[in-house]
Amino acid sequence: MRWRVAMTGGDVQLAGARPELLQSALDVLAQAGAEISINTDGIRVARNGAGIKPVSVTTAPFPGFPTDLQAQLMALMVRAQGASEITETIFENRFMHVQELARFGAKISLDGDTARIEGISNLRGAPVMATDLRASVSLVIAGLAAEGETMVNRIYHLDRGFERLEEKLQACGASIERISD
Repeated sequence: MRWRVAMTGGDVQLAGARPELLQSALDVLAQAGAEISINTDGIRVARNGAGIKPVSVTTAPFPGFPTDLQAQLMALMVRAQGASEITETIFENRFMHVQELARFGAKISLDGDTARIEGISNLRGAPVMATDLRASVSLVIAGLAAEGETMVNRIYHLDRGFERLEEKLQACGASIERISD
């Protein structure tokens, strides 16, 4: 949810969220231009629509930036005003979502374990295919920010980690629906 707010603008309270477990991710979101505030109910994430700032991140074991959030951050950085870099140090082949983000118009180049993302002003909707849990949510984030319609296929990956995600996003104002075959 916090990546969607950072990507599209808005304001959301993450009730029950534990900032001590998310500090490195929250720090990166703040660097990118999101407003982060910790309160007794959890974490509030907001972005007033100002431009997304590029960041450079290297994944690392806790308490470093989590590899499990690398794909979501990459989706955010495709809209940054400038170039970002994400270096993946934990898992090989964790950049499988790059080709799918390119379908939205993203400009991402790979050099070994580092992705360089050139931010663009607008994404265009596209049919995309989820390759794993983390990639699937990055595609949803990009799709929510894209102009036009996006169809995310192979969402069984998404369902493994996010229960009723479309309902939660609808509650935040997203135009999203699940289509069954």
